Order: sequence, then C-alpha cells, then structure tokens
Amino acid sequence: MGSSLALTLLVSFLICLFQFTRCVSSVQPLCRSDERFALLLFKESLAVDKEASAGPFVYPKADGWKFQGVDCCYWDGIECDHNTGHVTALDLSSSCLYGSINSTSSLFHLLHLRKLNLADNDFNSSQLPSRLGNLSMLTYLNLSTSSFSGQIPLEISWLSRLTSLDLSNTMRLEFGMFSHGGLKLERPDFKSLIQNLTSLKHLHLRHVVISSPVPNILANLSSLSSLDLSYCGLLGKLPTSIFHLPNIQFLDVSNNLQLSGTLPATLSCRRLKFLSTRFTSLSGVLPASIGNLHSLELLDVTACKFRGPLPSSLGNLTNLTELALLNNSFSGDIPSFLSNLTRMGFLSLGINNFNPSSIPSWFSNLNQLHELHLPLCGITGPIPSFFANLTQLGVLDLNRNQLTGRFPVGITNLTQLESLSLGTNMMEGALPDSIFGLENLQILEIYSKQIECVLYLSSNNLTLLSLTSPNTTTSLPMFSELGLGSCNLRQFPNFLTHQNQLVYLDLSQNDIHGEMPKWIWEMSFDTLFLLDLYFNSLTGFHQSPTLLPWSNILFLDLSSKLFQGSPPIPSSSIMVYLASNNSFTGEIPQLFCSLSSVRVLDFSRNNLGGIIPQCLSKASKSLSVLNLNVNNFHGPVPQAWLNGNKLKMINLGKNKLTGKLPRSMARCRMLEFFDIGNNQIRDTYPFWLASLSKLKILILRSNRFYGEIKSREFNSVFPKLRVIDISNNGFIGFLPSSYLESWIAMKSFHVEHFLGCCMLTITSTHMFMAGLTIPDEYNYSMTLTNKGIKMEYTKILEVFMAVDLSCNKFSGEIPESIGNLKGLELLNLSNNILVGQIPTVIGTLTNLEALDLSHNQLFGRIPWQRRQLNFLEVFDVSYNHLSGPIPQGRQFGTFPNSSFDGNLGLCGNPLSKKCEDLEASPPPSSSTFEQNHGVGLEWRGVLLGFGIGFLVGTGLGWVVVTRNLKWFAITF
Repeated sequence: MGSSLALTLLVSFLICLFQFTRCVSSVQPLCRSDERFALLLFKESLAVDKEASAGPFVYPKADGWKFQGVDCCYWDGIECDHNTGHVTALDLSSSCLYGSINSTSSLFHLLHLRKLNLADNDFNSSQLPSRLGNLSMLTYLNLSTSSFSGQIPLEISWLSRLTSLDLSNTMRLEFGMFSHGGLKLERPDFKSLIQNLTSLKHLHLRHVVISSPVPNILANLSSLSSLDLSYCGLLGKLPTSIFHLPNIQFLDVSNNLQLSGTLPATLSCRRLKFLSTRFTSLSGVLPASIGNLHSLELLDVTACKFRGPLPSSLGNLTNLTELALLNNSFSGDIPSFLSNLTRMGFLSLGINNFNPSSIPSWFSNLNQLHELHLPLCGITGPIPSFFANLTQLGVLDLNRNQLTGRFPVGITNLTQLESLSLGTNMMEGALPDSIFGLENLQILEIYSKQIECVLYLSSNNLTLLSLTSPNTTTSLPMFSELGLGSCNLRQFPNFLTHQNQLVYLDLSQNDIHGEMPKWIWEMSFDTLFLLDLYFNSLTGFHQSPTLLPWSNILFLDLSSKLFQGSPPIPSSSIMVYLASNNSFTGEIPQLFCSLSSVRVLDFSRNNLGGIIPQCLSKASKSLSVLNLNVNNFHGPVPQAWLNGNKLKMINLGKNKLTGKLPRSMARCRMLEFFDIGNNQIRDTYPFWLASLSKLKILILRSNRFYGEIKSREFNSVFPKLRVIDISNNGFIGFLPSSYLESWIAMKSFHVEHFLGCCMLTITSTHMFMAGLTIPDEYNYSMTLTNKGIKMEYTKILEVFMAVDLSCNKFSGEIPESIGNLKGLELLNLSNNILVGQIPTVIGTLTNLEALDLSHNQLFGRIPWQRRQLNFLEVFDVSYNHLSGPIPQGRQFGTFPNSSFDGNLGLCGNPLSKKCEDLEASPPPSSSTFEQNHGVGLEWRGVLLGFGIGFLVGTGLGWVVVTRNLKWFAITF
C-alpha cells in the first residue's frame, strides 16, 4: 500500500513537472544560440565611450548583458518572437557605442529583425553598410544622430516593409561650430530611395545632404504621417501635392534656402499639427484655407518670402501654441483676430511690413505667452502696463522699434523672465534696480543712448558709477549673454566680477579707459565664447605677453585704438581674432602658429615689426583671413604655403617686405583677395597667380615689379577679377590684351552686396531672437586712388570694378578689348608711354565714373562718344598730344581746365582757346561720324544697349569706418 502510494505521488509529480515545463516553454523559449552569439560578437566589435551619446536617457545597455543570463530575450534592448525565439527587435539607442559597422558585422545574422534602433551613438563617420538591405523583415529603422557619413546605399530602398525610417543627423558642434560631413543622398537620389518604400508612415532625413528637388512621388506615400526634410539643401519648387497627404501630421522642410514654391490655395491636410517652412524661399500669400487646419499646433514660416495681409481665418486655429511669422513681408495692421489664440505660448511677428502702431491692448488676452518677439515692428509709444499681467513670459523682445517713455516697473514682476531685449529704442530714464532681482534673467539687452543701461547711471551724463557694495554685485543673477554695446560705459561694470557663466559679452563702442582689470581674468574663464571690446579706449593688460584665460573662447574683438605692448595670445579654441587699429608692438608671437582652429587673424594697422613668422603660412588649414596690413614687417613673404589651405584673403600691404613672391602662393586656390601693395617686392609679374581662378581683388601697387606682363600657358586669367591695381611699378611692353579678354566678371554688372568671407555662424536661439549675434562676415577692405584721391574702402561692393595700371612704362596703343569691360567704374592708364588714338570703344563703358589717360603720348581727337558716359565724374586727358574740339554737352561741361592741360591742339570749352568755326557747331551726325571713323550700325546698337539706365549711385568709397554687426543671422 505504501509503495503504491509512493508510486502514485511520483507519477503525479512527473505529470505536473511535464505540464509546468510545457507551460514555461509556451510562454518563452530560450533565444537561439546563433543569434545570442551574433549579439555578443556585435557588442564586442564596438567600444563603450560615454561621450558617444548625448540623449537624456544614456546608459550602456549592452554592458549589462553578461549579468542578465543566457536567454538573450531578457537582455536590455532585445525583444524576441514568442513562438520562435528569434530576435525581432534590437534597441541600443543612447548606449554609448563607438566604432564602425562593416559589411561582415554579425548584426546582419539577425535576419528576423523587425525593429533596429541604433540612434544617438557614434559610429565614427563610417559609411552605412549596404548589407542593411538584407534585413528584409525590418519595419522600423532608426540610425539617427549616430555619426554615419557618405552615400546612403541603394540597398536601403529594398526594405519595402519599412513604416518608419529615420536617418537624421543633429550636427555635432566642434568648438561651437557645426561640423560638416554626414549622410548624402545623391546616387541613389531621393526618388530612388523612396519609390519602393510605399508603406512609410515616418520619414526623417534631417541634415542628410540631398541637394536636389523634392520628388513628386512623395505625394504617393498616402500613409505618411511625419516628414522631416529640414537642413537637406533641397532645390527647386516644393510640390504642392504634399499638402494633400491625407494622414500627414508633422511636416518640416525648414532651413532649405533654395527651396521655393507657394502654399496651395486649398490645404486639405486637416490632421496637420506641425508645419515649418522657416528659412526657405517659399513665397506668395498665406491662403485663407489655412484656417481649416484646426489641428494645427505649430506654424513657423520665419525668414521666408511670404507677403500680404494675414488671412482672418488664422483666428480659427485655436489649438495653435506657436506662431512664428518673423522676417517676411506681411503687411497691414497687426490683426486683432490673433487675440482668439489664447493657447499661444510663442508668438513672433517682427521684421515685417505691418503698419506702425502702439502695442495693441488685445495682447493682454494671450496670458499663456512664454515668448513674445516683436523686433522691428514699427511699434511706437510706451510699453503698456498690461505686460505685467503676462506672468508666464520668459522672453520679451521689443528690439529696434520706436518705444518711448520710461521703463515700466511692472515688468519686474515677471518672475519667469529669462531674456529681455529693448535695444535701439527711444526710451529714457533709469533702469530700475529691481530688474536685477529677477532670478531667472540670463539675457539683458538695452543698447540705447537714452536709457541708463546698468544699475547706477547718472541721469545727466549717462556715466557708469562704481559698484562698491559686495551685496549689490553678488545679488545679481548669473547672465549667460549680456549685450552692453553703445551704452556710454567708462569702465568695466564691477558686477561682472561675479559673473561666472557668461557665454556672450558685448562691451563694444563704449568709452572704457585704461588697462583691463585683473579680476576680468577670472570671469567666466571656462564658459565665455565671445568677448567684444571693439572701439573703446583700452590701453593694455596688466602683464605682457598675455596668455588669455578663456579656454573655450571663439570670438575676440580687440579692435580699438589704444592697446599697446605685445598682442595677447588666446586659447587654441579661437576662431576669430580681431586686433586691428591699435598700437601693438614687437613681433607676432610664435604661439599664434599653433592656433589650429583660427579662421580670421587680423593684426592690421598696428606697429608690429620683425619678420612675419614663416610658420603662419603653414600653421592652420582652417585659416581664411590673414590681415597684416599697415605694420612695419620686413624681410621676405612667408614661403611655405600648403596645399589644401582655405585662405580667402591675404593682406600684407603697407609694410617693408622685400624679395620675391613665393610661387607656393599658387597653392592658395581659394584666394579671393591678395594685397601686397606698398612694399619693396622686386620681382617680375607673377604670371603663376593666374591659376587662382577665384581671385577678385589683386593689388601689387607701389613695389618694384618689372618686365612685361604675359599670360604664358594659362587660357583663362582671373575670370572673377573685379579690382586690379598694379600702379607705381616698372612694368613695360604692351598692355596685356589677352588678360583683358579673360576678365569675365568685369564684362557685366552684379548685385550690390559686399565682398567678404564667412567667419563663422554660431547663434543660440536666445541670441538670434534677441539680436545678439556673432558677426558672421568679414568685409574685405582696401585703399585705392579714385578720382585723384586716395580713398579707403572699408567695404567693397561686388558691383565696384576698377583697373589701375598707372605709373608704369606701358607702351603701344590702348587695346580695343578694353571696351569689353562693361562693368568698369574706374579706369586709370595715366603716366605711361601709350600712343595712338583714344579708342572709341571706351564710349561703351557707360558705367565709368573716373577715367584717367593723362601723361601719355596719345594723339588725335577726343571721340564724341565720350559724351555717352553719363556717370563720368572725373575725366583727365592732360599732357598728351590731343587736338581738335573738346566734346560739349552732358558731363563734359563739368570738367575743369586741368583735365585738358598740356594738349596744345585742343580747343573749345572749358579752355580759353576757341575752335575756328567749330565751337558753336553741333557734334557731327552719326552718318558723318561713321563715314569718317569707320563705325557702323553695330556701334549705335552698343550705345542703345548700354546708354541710360544703369546702376546709379553705387558709392565708390566709404572714408568713414563703419561697423557692420549683422542683426539677422541664419542659424544652422
């Protein structure tokens, strides 16, 4: 009996054990051993680096696998099929992975993957492996922000089951600058990638370089609910059919400057919640049908080309929380129907053509606003008191308006305020001390001559008084960005002593005297990116040579008038170093050659001397601008210019340099501006410079160049040249006719923008909205003799074109090819040995404002065609052998006698010598002139084509130095 009972119990136990095992196995089998092995191999192929991920939930998931048992289905980031045990999902996003994935990676053994997420890691700019196309079961693929680069492989388009594809890249910062590289979509192109992916619901390609039009077949993806094509370099017109996608909820095509088109009259994408076209070239009007998009929560058309009044239907979008209309051409009154949008948290209306008015009272209805941007809105009158009731405001921007009155004390009740910008208005009186009791305030921008900018300013002479109380200075909030330019400060504000979080500090255009105080060395030494001390009266530093303490400084402007001693040396992070117009002495410290990131180095107009360090020519491949103009450097030009350098401007003019120009300068293939004028260079004409196809300005003036100018083997010489000055040298021979033929840029007119090169673009969102921007353009400047006066061009218009070959020993006739340079404003061939008649083709240069042919041996008559030069202000043919009547009428009645001196054969006004029977005679008829001078109908056609109606008042020079801090900077 006992044994029978024991047997029964044993059988029951085995049955239960069998049932339990079946139950467990039906719930979750062990993962496949081959897939477990593949996962471990994949993990081992990559390193773990905490700097490789930047997301909010970063942790190395794969590191925990070794502690989580043998069943990989229970590992972090892994999901398996419940029936088969195959790995179906791998999520290693934000897992600090570093390395590369090649085509032999064990990852591609996981053939049953449906979801793969490797976002927010660092794959070291490696290429996407083409074997991704073998994972044919994938429905979700996210490789965003993982530092892949190169061409997206065609094999991605084989993944026809994909419903979500994210290859976006949030560009990483290097010393505050966006790095380049990343993924490209060229071959295959955009169309080839998506034509098979018809099931897509989410397509995100942010920062993928596409550089082609948006394909129309995108509109066939009827399931698409989110589309991000921002920062892709898109071209052409945006297909309006995209706005008819029935399921689209998120649409971002922003930051594609060459993307054009209009919004369709009928917008049928009623599920749309997010629409951004900011920084594109979309234009036209906002259609009334936009009011049908009742789900819309964000509408951003910042910096597009939209125009006209805002449609009243915008007032129907009661779900809007963000409306950004900044920098377009919207017109009419600021519409009151915006008061319906009571959920609005962000509103920007500035830089449009709205009618000037005071701030409408209905703004008080928008009590959910946390950011309000109204710069350049033509707003007049005082700041209304109801702003004190907008208690959620964190950012208030009223820059560049016509606000008057005193600062409203009620604003100091806005305890959430982080940024306050009131720059360039007409407010007056004292800024209340209580403004500095706002604990969250980080950005304060005043920029006004009338308002007292910092705490204790005298109401009479706007002088900053010393802040001596420790309690006063330490109680101030910690600012990150502080703009105090043009505030009539006379010393460094003491409250800066306790500011240790500053990123941006602008003290430019004040009257700060003396040495920089010692305490400034400890101010924000590891956070400061920009320090602008331009145009003050600072004399130097308390020690020299000075190693500047700011370890992350990007932009430093010491351009002043009084700095002395040796120039201070910045940290290796520096990108823009401006130290012009001072009295720095000594040699350039060798440490400047080790600045590996520097783009702009400007020591112009100082008293620096010695030999230019040879290492500067090979110091940094990042250098774009080297300006050593107006110093006392002697010896040779640096010799070892490297291949692949990025130099766009080299200005060594007005020194005491000797020797020859090094041929290695031909390696500066990006060069646009080269000035070696006013030195002691003794050399033949550097014909090898003709290989610099991007050169726009060439100045060899006042050296000891000699010999003939020959084009040698180059077929095209300086096709982009706009200004050439080789005056005051010893060149001989004929004028270089073949060169004149190849100066293509001078053969037409150009848009009016300034010649210069990019320094850098770095702007935070707050800085952009508040107008606090790092200057991103370095304007080229030069000195040129124009209209008999030495003029300093602190900016050079692209439209300005000049040729100065004067004071040499050129001989022969003036070539007919000079008539091809239709864009010329200045032509100076004086003080040579030119012979022959003045060619009639010069009459076609209808843009000329100054023409000097004096001190040559020209003979014959002054052609009547000169009368067609309607913009001519200076005309000088003195001291030649010209004869006959001086043309009368138009500009010729304005030239003085001296313009015609030394030509004994000339007669007629303005000379006292009368022409026999000719003075009162009209100019010869065109037919008579053509018979006598061999000019036919073609000449008349040229006159008609290039007569009246060209650019007027291009402004040949700016003698007064101006300051150009760009208000509107594009954020990349």
